[in-house]
Amino acid sequence: MNKKNSSGPPDVAGKPPLAFFEFSAAVARLTRRFRVDVSTIVSAVALTQSLLLATLGYWGSQRLVAKIGASAHAANHHRTEDNVLAVLAKAESAVGALAGAPSLGPAGEHAQRTAELLWTLLQQSPELDSLYVADETGQMLMALRYPVPAIRRIARSASAGAGEPATETWQYKLPPAPEVDAQQRFATQRIESFRSSYDPRLQRWYQEARQMHRPVWTAPYTFAATQELGVSYALPGKRRAAEGSPRLLVVGGDVSLGRLSEFVRLFASGGRGDGALLNTGGQVLARSDQPGVLRQPEPPTGVLGALHAHLLANGTPDGEGGAAFSFDHEGRSYLAQASRIPSAGWQLVSWVPQDFVLGELRRAVLWWLLLGLALLAAALFVSLQLSRLVTSPVEKLSQIARRIGLLELDDLPREPSRVLEIQHLDQALDESARSLRAFSKFVPVDVIHQLVADGQALAPSGSPRRVTVMFTDIEGFTRISESMEANVLVRMLTEYFNLATGVLARYGGVIDKFMGDGIMVLWGAPADLKDAEYRACLAALQLHIETSALNRKWRADGLPEFRTRIGIHTGVVIAGVLGSNDRLSYTALGDVVNVASRIEGINKQLGTQTLISEVTFAGLKGRLQTRRIDERVALRGRQTRMVLYELLMP
Repeated sequence: MNKKNSSGPPDVAGKPPLAFFEFSAAVARLTRRFRVDVSTIVSAVALTQSLLLATLGYWGSQRLVAKIGASAHAANHHRTEDNVLAVLAKAESAVGALAGAPSLGPAGEHAQRTAELLWTLLQQSPELDSLYVADETGQMLMALRYPVPAIRRIARSASAGAGEPATETWQYKLPPAPEVDAQQRFATQRIESFRSSYDPRLQRWYQEARQMHRPVWTAPYTFAATQELGVSYALPGKRRAAEGSPRLLVVGGDVSLGRLSEFVRLFASGGRGDGALLNTGGQVLARSDQPGVLRQPEPPTGVLGALHAHLLANGTPDGEGGAAFSFDHEGRSYLAQASRIPSAGWQLVSWVPQDFVLGELRRAVLWWLLLGLALLAAALFVSLQLSRLVTSPVEKLSQIARRIGLLELDDLPREPSRVLEIQHLDQALDESARSLRAFSKFVPVDVIHQLVADGQALAPSGSPRRVTVMFTDIEGFTRISESMEANVLVRMLTEYFNLATGVLARYGGVIDKFMGDGIMVLWGAPADLKDAEYRACLAALQLHIETSALNRKWRADGLPEFRTRIGIHTGVVIAGVLGSNDRLSYTALGDVVNVASRIEGINKQLGTQTLISEVTFAGLKGRLQTRRIDERVALRGRQTRMVLYELLMP
């Protein structure tokens, strides 16, 4: 049973109302009439941009400012990191240079030379507080910068045990000054000696270097000479004693935490935030947000404590790249950066309040946004005025482009303009037209038109086509060319080819190619041509007539004459765009082309000027005078003989 639609009669159920069709037709008519010009496009684009900028500008500026602030903070952080790394690298370099010295020893014959080397390297390394070398017998030489410039010597007998008293000698030096020469700087001002319990073998730097058998950075400890907190870099090595037995030497250098604090405070010197150095246990080695120098490592507190807690909760960064993040402390947001110091295993952290970094930038971006909107409104007004100067020349240039597309290349107008792009476009179209005019000298325009009209793709392709093929050749051209100057020969050939091209074109022939002094011509390709055989023969006769007139002129000028030999054959060939993928040519190929070439060549043997095949002769239908060659002619490369006819002048 069929159900009826309760909203209306059953015959109109589900169909759109008539008003819908009327509305659709009206929209279609309006759409067909609707056109848009450049001014409308410019206005629409500018207004759309204004709305987008007004809507999204503040949001975009917030993101931009946040990125700028984070980038600026990261740059300051990495600058501080580079300073710390430079200090540690210079310390490692100085200690490494000292360890590589060939004459090195804290006692014995090399002691004086070692003391001078220690003093010299210390003066060249302002990052270091001291440099020293100690051996396994407890002997040590140290060059100090603080508390006073001095050479410190620890001497004990070779049989003395660890911790036994030793003789400690201090040789005080002059403070460094540019006006003091090298010898005076190392001159000893006074000497103090006393009994001392100091044993380098019991020090942390010596024991860690000896146990690890590699260079080490120690944990912070208090220096015995300066009573200041710092770290040491120690490098173990082997030396031969006088009796030939191996001897362990440990070379080291000290960097005080006060010196590290100087570099960390550089981060905060311009009000760019604060920074701190944490050791492997998370204790503070140096920080810029508190005055003074730490006397011992302490746990992080305040903002630094909140930052450290965030790192513990989210994982500390690995590698030199570090990590950027944000955290909150006491209702305030901070931008932070953390990176690891690989050689020492420390962690460099820095932080800055977000409002400090972003506040000024946000206000600046807001002002620039308002200024941009004002400039955009002015640009909209100017663009509407300028668009009127653009649309008219563009329309004229489009008409010129259409003519170029149709290969109507003669008498093309120019469109001068003060607008640089339009001037460039006009110049480009003119260059295109000139290039196509030059191109048409190599490829017949008729061929191009026909290929475009037939919709043939510019790719290797071909199809069977019945054509009449003509080959021409100048009799004795080699002999003529050997007896003439090149420029005269080129001038004569050009004049001859101009004449032949005009004759062949008048009778519908399409020149396929020039082959030295010869020409290959097609009738019936690329477009079908009615009565192609008759047209080709008429062209051959007319070419002889006009060549005779040209020869008379040359004879008067004392120049040799050109006698043209012609061969014509008709049949089915493969014609089309042939060649490689990147170099194409419209041509024809097949047995018909080869036979036409052989027919032209047999003229020399028979003493004739124009020979046509029996197929071409049949197409003439007796309209031109011909003479049948009495015997069948054998063509080169063919086993069967052919019947040929000589085309006679009327």
